[in-house]
Amino acid sequence: MSINNNLIESKKLNYAIIVPCYNEEKRFPYQPFLSFAQNNPEVLLCFVNDGSKDKTLSVLKGIQTECPQNICVYDCPQNGGKAEAVRQGMIYMYKHFDVTMLGFLDADLATTPEEWLQMAKYKEHHPQFGAIVGSRIQRLGAAINRDDSRSLFSSIIKKFIRVILKTPFQDTQCGAKIFQRDLVPFLFSQPFMTPWLFDVEIFLRLQKKFGKTSLQKGVLEFPLMYWTEVGDSRLKVKDTIKIPMQLLKLHYQYNIAKKFNTKSGYSLFDTKSNLTVVQKTLRATASLFL
Repeated sequence: MSINNNLIESKKLNYAIIVPCYNEEKRFPYQPFLSFAQNNPEVLLCFVNDGSKDKTLSVLKGIQTECPQNICVYDCPQNGGKAEAVRQGMIYMYKHFDVTMLGFLDADLATTPEEWLQMAKYKEHHPQFGAIVGSRIQRLGAAINRDDSRSLFSSIIKKFIRVILKTPFQDTQCGAKIFQRDLVPFLFSQPFMTPWLFDVEIFLRLQKKFGKTSLQKGVLEFPLMYWTEVGDSRLKVKDTIKIPMQLLKLHYQYNIAKKFNTKSGYSLFDTKSNLTVVQKTLRATASLFL
């Protein structure tokens, strides 16, 4: 549900940043976001309230009041998780504002909106790419501050992701990503299968649409200059189990299940109705004699 977004003139906007927000009342970086909006009128900031239980929505309404020309608020009454909040925001922006590039950013500003905008402008010089994604690569001159305690688990997961995507991605999980407008309906119309790994699923959807070489030719990785681990992002034991299972789920759905499709297009293992094609055929045959 949009909230008082009538003052925005889309003809002045080139970019849209979706920022999912959940229980951000006490930690929301109000002034940095406001300064960015005031200094960059060509960028539309869309804050998505993901069913917060605190006063996050009031905070978002407040910042919108200060800069209504290019700040909007989209309210999801029920909490659906980051993946769903991003999806809802992307579809809303696509339908209501004629911006050229749309993307998302984390509310904690681990990556700044200023660097997001640099990514967008860099992509404009490389129009052959449909998407550009931030990459937190440790290198000389860059201030990339990450929790070393997660490095072993992260490196294992990264290897799994590379196998699934069949592409040497450096970083799929960075919260800063930008897409060409025409890709949004295909990538975000349907809900994502997993709450944490929707970034990986986005790339799997790209491969499904354009083929195995789409990531190599259609996605550009952008090495970030600054990135900071914000807050307590330590993984719980249950997460270290769930994440590999979710990766296997994605791998099966996008890379294996299609191999079991019949000529009619149905899968031998119909997960939506828990009925196999054989069962459906038997039922249809039986109905002819009833």
